[in-house]
Amino acid sequence: MEKEPLVLCDTNIIIEFYKGNPVIVDSLKSIGQQAIAVSIVTSGELIYGALNKKELSRIKKDLKVLDIDKQVCDQFIELMTTYSLSHNLGVPDAFIAATAIAHDIPMYTLNKRDFKYIQGLKPWK
Repeated sequence: MEKEPLVLCDTNIIIEFYKGNPVIVDSLKSIGQQAIAVSIVTSGELIYGALNKKELSRIKKDLKVLDIDKQVCDQFIELMTTYSLSHNLGVPDAFIAATAIAHDIPMYTLNKRDFKYIQGLKPWK
């Protein structure tokens, strides 16, 4: 049985899912729960923004988290070197993009403008 390809979801996608945004809910259903992944940075941002212990528990339970390893770190440094001055790329976005590139998976975000210039980053749809 072939493993489903992963899709890395940006923080804004998961937030919209938790808000019940029907477009995002349908998109994530089409991806399939087993194929949805987030960067450890997104996980941290969601935990930081949790409103209560119930929400915190749900975040920690529901997400497939991709860690920051040497490959992600190397890609992060390359992205920061290339884009921090020219495009004002921030640390969290660079780590999230680096995670997608290092794992060679598409990234699903509502902030396409913030990532469209990054070479090697594949958008989901």
